[in-house]
Amino acid sequence: MRSTVTRSMLALSLLGLATAACANNGKGNGYGHGADHGPDRHRPVHIAGTVELGPRPYYLVDDMDPGPLKRRLQSCAERKRPQRSTDWSIGHRGAPLQFPEHTEESYRAAARMGAGILECDVAFTRDKELVCRHSQCDLHTTTNILATDLAGKCSSPPVPLGNGEYDFSNVSCCTSDLTLEEFKSLEGKMDAGNPDARTVEEYMASTPDWRTDLYSQNGTLMSHKESIALFQELGVKMTPELKEPSVPMPYDGDYTQERYAQQLINEYKEAGVSPRQVLPQSFNLDDVLYWISAEPAYGRQAVYLDDRDGSGLDPQNPGTWEPDMATLAGQGVNYLAPPLWMLVTTDANNQIVPSEYARAAKAAGLQLIAWSLERSGPLASGGGWYYQSVNEAIDNDGDTLTLLDVLARDVGVTAVFSDWPATTTFYANCMGL
Repeated sequence: MRSTVTRSMLALSLLGLATAACANNGKGNGYGHGADHGPDRHRPVHIAGTVELGPRPYYLVDDMDPGPLKRRLQSCAERKRPQRSTDWSIGHRGAPLQFPEHTEESYRAAARMGAGILECDVAFTRDKELVCRHSQCDLHTTTNILATDLAGKCSSPPVPLGNGEYDFSNVSCCTSDLTLEEFKSLEGKMDAGNPDARTVEEYMASTPDWRTDLYSQNGTLMSHKESIALFQELGVKMTPELKEPSVPMPYDGDYTQERYAQQLINEYKEAGVSPRQVLPQSFNLDDVLYWISAEPAYGRQAVYLDDRDGSGLDPQNPGTWEPDMATLAGQGVNYLAPPLWMLVTTDANNQIVPSEYARAAKAAGLQLIAWSLERSGPLASGGGWYYQSVNEAIDNDGDTLTLLDVLARDVGVTAVFSDWPATTTFYANCMGL
């Protein structure tokens, strides 16, 4: 339930808070966006066809355990040759290991690192415009909304405690709280929030220490249409994910789930994008089946994102797969995308090998896409959630490439989502993928 403070009074309270926050950084203009800094302020530099990997892939090679794979990748690293962009490397929300996710800057960084496919997670605004956000209700952690007067429009804004302090434990700010114009006035930041904070500055200054705020000064938010235009400019394929709505559907009376799914496809049609350039995704199988039926040219590339582990799926127990692989294939699903850990397990020698899930998917003719590499931080302690099925085999950052090699050569994945696409691009170039 909301506080008994009225929306208008709360908005005024938060406006004062936001004004103070903006005054501190010199960027306040009511919506938190900077004043006019001239026509070249955000003019991007783009060199077509240039792929730059930076030092990280080579650091990972150096950190690997000794063996044939390390020697092969070392030999590859020592060869001087241009790197090429590859569809095997997907920019997961851009390059959010170091850039604010779903921003123009993050997408451009991913393309420079050779990601041949970029992802816009799609949510809708109050005026039913599509925008790039990982969740309909993540603006409080991924943008500067709490430092602007738009904080008062949040579904669940910070609760004033007095003396300039606030309770952030239940804060929630959604794209559906704002119009497209209001959404576009915000700036992206690294995804983080401190629910125990008592000030906006404290809440926002919570980026994990293995990421960085170095590149978060100009996080340009994007509509879905703008992402399409940018991806066309960059010459990459596109994989939009239709995000689950956080509001009851139909929204605003007549905005149904099917209308939402169709709107996503329509924006590619309107931009003249070939269906072969688009891999629409959803965790909702009904969305995928809708595209297969209503838009077969796009539906052939539709990706079913599999998170059924949350409802009891065990990758090693086919009896828990509902629907099973053959049924999915029979329904016209061609692409299946589970998290990394569902595709692998360990054998008696603690070596990483394909899971029963992976073997069955390949036997059914399904193409596999894995998510998401470079999202776990340092791997010395086992890699956490994304590595949960092989934690005991993971003890250094170089194991990132060990896992990647199993996914490529033994599982046979079609592509891998990565928060830092230089890693997947490096591997793909070395292995000729």
